[in-house]
Amino acid sequence: MKFSREYEASIVPEWKAAFVDYKRLKKLVKKIKVARRDEDGTSSDADALVAGFSVRGLAARFAPKVQASPEDEEESSDSSGELLRLDERKFLERAGEELDKVSSFYATKEAELLARGDALIHQLRILADVKRILADHAASRRGRPSRTRFMPATAPLPPAISGSGRFLLSASGLASPQSMSDGSVELHQAQMTEGATMADEVMAALEGNGVSFVGKKDGSRGRGAGPLQMPASVRIDIPTTNPGRTALKVWEELVNVLRKDYADPFVHRKKIQHAEKNIRDAFMALHRGLELLKKFSSLNVKAFTKILKKFVKVSEQQRATDLFSEKVKGSSFSTSDKALQLADEVESLFMKHFAGNDRMVAMKYLKPQQPRSTHMITFLVGLFTGTFVSLFIIYAISAHLSGIFSSAGNTAYMGVVYHIFSMFALISLHCFLYGCNLFMWKNTRINQNFIFDFAPNTTLTHRDAFLMSASIMCTVVATLVINLFLRNVGASYAKVVPGTLIVVSMGVLVCPFNVFYRSTRYYFMRVMRNIVFSPFYKVLMADFFMADQLTSQIPLLRHMEFTACYFMAGSFTANPYETCTNSQEYKHLAYVISFLPYYWRAMQCLRRYLEEHDTNQLANAAKYVSAMVAAVVRFKYSATPTSFWASMVIISSSGATLYQLYWDFVKDWGFFTRKSKNRWLRDELILKNKSVYYFSMVLHFPRLIYSTISIQDRSTYSFTMQVLNLVLRLGWTVSVMEISVSINQTRLLYFSLASLEIIRRGHWNFYRLENEHLNNVGKFRAVKSVPLPFRELETD
Repeated sequence: MKFSREYEASIVPEWKAAFVDYKRLKKLVKKIKVARRDEDGTSSDADALVAGFSVRGLAARFAPKVQASPEDEEESSDSSGELLRLDERKFLERAGEELDKVSSFYATKEAELLARGDALIHQLRILADVKRILADHAASRRGRPSRTRFMPATAPLPPAISGSGRFLLSASGLASPQSMSDGSVELHQAQMTEGATMADEVMAALEGNGVSFVGKKDGSRGRGAGPLQMPASVRIDIPTTNPGRTALKVWEELVNVLRKDYADPFVHRKKIQHAEKNIRDAFMALHRGLELLKKFSSLNVKAFTKILKKFVKVSEQQRATDLFSEKVKGSSFSTSDKALQLADEVESLFMKHFAGNDRMVAMKYLKPQQPRSTHMITFLVGLFTGTFVSLFIIYAISAHLSGIFSSAGNTAYMGVVYHIFSMFALISLHCFLYGCNLFMWKNTRINQNFIFDFAPNTTLTHRDAFLMSASIMCTVVATLVINLFLRNVGASYAKVVPGTLIVVSMGVLVCPFNVFYRSTRYYFMRVMRNIVFSPFYKVLMADFFMADQLTSQIPLLRHMEFTACYFMAGSFTANPYETCTNSQEYKHLAYVISFLPYYWRAMQCLRRYLEEHDTNQLANAAKYVSAMVAAVVRFKYSATPTSFWASMVIISSSGATLYQLYWDFVKDWGFFTRKSKNRWLRDELILKNKSVYYFSMVLHFPRLIYSTISIQDRSTYSFTMQVLNLVLRLGWTVSVMEISVSINQTRLLYFSLASLEIIRRGHWNFYRLENEHLNNVGKFRAVKSVPLPFRELETD
């Protein structure tokens, strides 16, 4: 492999602009080579052959030959030599600019990481001292020696922390809340005295680590001293990522307001645990940044070495090359070993405090390895796909021969089969498109693992997503074939087969064993929990990205509603089939389900606005509110189908559609940028063919796709996914138009529209993540920023 390709494949995508521009320097070297060849008047046989058949070669061959004078030859030689020297100076100047750029970026990043390392080590000392003091006093109260060794993150906390659950830093020290309910005055005084002593030791430990306290009286550190003035300028900040932390945060803030002389009166087990987890995650992020910085240094040194070798071959300026090479060797990114020393120190601290002195465990967290792709997954994808196609053909022929597709067929059977097959088919289609997105993100070097905060050792590959899609469809069609066979032979338990499929699917989803991508399944359930309980959970990229997928999966949610009604309500044994299709409660619930994804997404935007104070989040919430208003208007029209409400449906739904289209273009995709070097697009694009983006913008309006073809390259993928958008945004028009079709044709129509909407969402996903990746590139964000728990407050 050529070094240029290896170099492009190895650079950090988010820092690409800071790396040496090897391609441009290589072009300058080629220009010098061509200029020297012209000066020497020599060329290779291949070059002469190509030149002979070119237009200029033919013109020169048939042009009249004019004898050049010696003066002209000398003048021509001088001009060509001057051009050659100019190209060489241009190369050296450009190489110098690249060297300054790389050195400046390395110095900046090195300073940031070193400062982060000092802050982390400082935080670790504070945490170790606080835990040691609490453990010592807990052991002394129980009359046994303490264990002062700092506990790893996975080990249980000392009994004092895990037993009482909470400590209060009061004016008289560190006391347990149970002490106030004890009737013994002597015991109470002893506990208060011990609490004062513990608070003094905590303060001394924190002050030893550079944390200052204000309002403290001299001589108040002894046992039995007066009230301890502890308006400490330090507090433990734990992000409110779930409802429990949010409620606790509100309570603590209320106490802090009422007791203004204390910065953080509460120290409890959960807070210490979360502080330790945050510090551990911060160490992992710091180590990742140091590894990237070392990679940045080595790649740039190698790139300069390679390009200087090429330059000296074509220019023969050995002295200038040697001087520049010495300058590269003496630059900061080549000589500085501060990052290496800090990386070794981080590994040592992490191994000691978070891995029980086990280096293998420490490296598992600090340097997670991506799983190797095997041919077995590809083989299974082909096997399941072929089996699915064969079983589907068998089912279609058997169903046609049984007459269940005819108008006189079993309506209840077709309804159940339609909902169950559609539900799993839409899930499978979404998995397939996610696999396509993973394939494209990998080829275009979009770092989806960093954006979604996926673990590199458990993240899915595109082959894994294709395997999930093929296995789901193979299982579903096999179940339909078995169900149809049992029904044709008159088995009474044939109706149990679809229900068994649902139960088995739920069992696989919650299976606690490490099979069938357990980490992915559990991550999916956590994300769904965060979405359902919005806005009580902190909104991460994966949360609102998945919530956006749900807005395109409303037909899937309706199929799930019918399936739950049919099997859980006992409709197939006690109630008629129409109970879950024509009842008013069922119809009302269907509109609630259509309403929920937009409500969840609006609540997420509201939560992000409260945390980030970004008005764009309010505008984004208004987009989903407009969709909810349109859903309410459509519900009202279904109840009273008058011309007035029909016009209101058109107005509200059109307004919501245009709002969503604008947001897709401008906010989510970053298009229509003013003063952009790419007209109507962004300044930075990942796909080389700009026409793909223009096709996306134009064909986003119809939002209709008639077929998909195999993905062979980036342009084919983008082009085939373009025609998905406007017509699917206008899918609400079907509910207004009254078309006389059979029930099976109606089901096929709605399934087709639902499938096209999911395909449109897969197309949207690529550009949405592309825009997010480019935002990270613009800010050189390659490592996540973990908030540190201990914060020193500013005091007047």
